[in-house]
Amino acid sequence: MSVEGPVRLYCFAHSPEGVSAFGGWAARTGPGVEPVPVLLPGCTRRRSEPRVRTRTALLAEVLPLFTGPRPGPYALYGHGLGALAALTAARALHEAGLPGPVFLGAGAWPPPLPPAGAADVRRATDTELLHALGGGGAVPPGSDEGILLRAALPVLRADLELAQDLREEAVRPWRAGPLTTPVLLVASDDDGPQAAACAAGNWREWTLGPVRSRTLPGRLLARGSGELPRLLGRACRVARRLLPESAPVG
Repeated sequence: MSVEGPVRLYCFAHSPEGVSAFGGWAARTGPGVEPVPVLLPGCTRRRSEPRVRTRTALLAEVLPLFTGPRPGPYALYGHGLGALAALTAARALHEAGLPGPVFLGAGAWPPPLPPAGAADVRRATDTELLHALGGGGAVPPGSDEGILLRAALPVLRADLELAQDLREEAVRPWRAGPLTTPVLLVASDDDGPQAAACAAGNWREWTLGPVRSRTLPGRLLARGSGELPRLLGRACRVARRLLPESAPVG
């Protein structure tokens, strides 16, 4: 893989609608970095397309981004559910023996753990799902909030089904063993001083590469904030300097 050109920073949002949070990042990540928001079906200009609900569908959508004709190093950053999507892509590339990201960034999301008595979203009725989303009946169905929740139910169900499928697949044995990719964990100081350190310890199960954690002030994706894109931009430039002639696999 050629190391010429900018490091592409592929950004996975917490939901398909969340890609707008990465707007303006090109000016904030700094030189030598090209932010690339990953727009999945079902949102904005792709609103007419069916939403992604499974790992298979996700990989069919995103793997061509990393295996196409464009050369050069790249990094992955996932926020919330997007962190699980980024991990899924990195793992698929690793198991296929293809060049992987120079690092995997994860914000506001713990590593996937085996489900412990969690309900199967795919089999839940609308009533059961609304009950769970409403905090066990805390949202009256006829209230404004209940009406909005019911209207958004198809979108919420699709995202919850995707999260469940990605989590179930992630905790199954890895044919090629753990990643070798460095992992950068980002937490908000609103989560408490131990959040990043605790997450770092858990993530070490998923990679043989170094795991680093950073805590930033305020909400990570707050509109107008430059802390997160600046951090990721610096990480991209450091990773680029450390690249050998060919980018690492995994």
